[in-house]
Amino acid sequence: MDQYVWVLWLVLGVILMVAEIFTLGFVLFWFGLGAVAAALVGYLGLGFGWQFIAFSVVSIALTAMSRTIFSAYFARDGGHTQKMGFESLPGQIGTVTSPSSGALNEAAVKVYGSVWTAFPADGETAFNDGEKVEVVEVKGSSIYVRRVTNELPGWRDES
Repeated sequence: MDQYVWVLWLVLGVILMVAEIFTLGFVLFWFGLGAVAAALVGYLGLGFGWQFIAFSVVSIALTAMSRTIFSAYFARDGGHTQKMGFESLPGQIGTVTSPSSGALNEAAVKVYGSVWTAFPADGETAFNDGEKVEVVEVKGSSIYVRRVTNELPGWRDES
């Protein structure tokens, strides 16, 4: 039976490599290659201890190297990440739904279907109903906006 243990290692290796298709971690493939290395050692006639050592060394080394390579090359931010949620608001254009009121010129602005409490970025500008404003900054649950001045006249009038 000992002379056919390498076949079991080989079957285990193939099973692990195929199972990798159904997982997200990209770890089972390296253990599958470790099992194939153990099968090779077993085929050469070395004992189970050497087979297990080959399996362990190859699996651990490949896993460690892949984590190093993946973190070095694929985890870089590079400024190409997709902004989502409130992080995507600065620079977006909204419409004033409720004119400015109060000492802080608080207004309601609709941006992407959500109504936000808005304050003027300069602290003084008052906004009228229907004006177009650009989101400058998000602080907590409020946005700071400025009036859009470079929009084409009559563009997308709702009247």
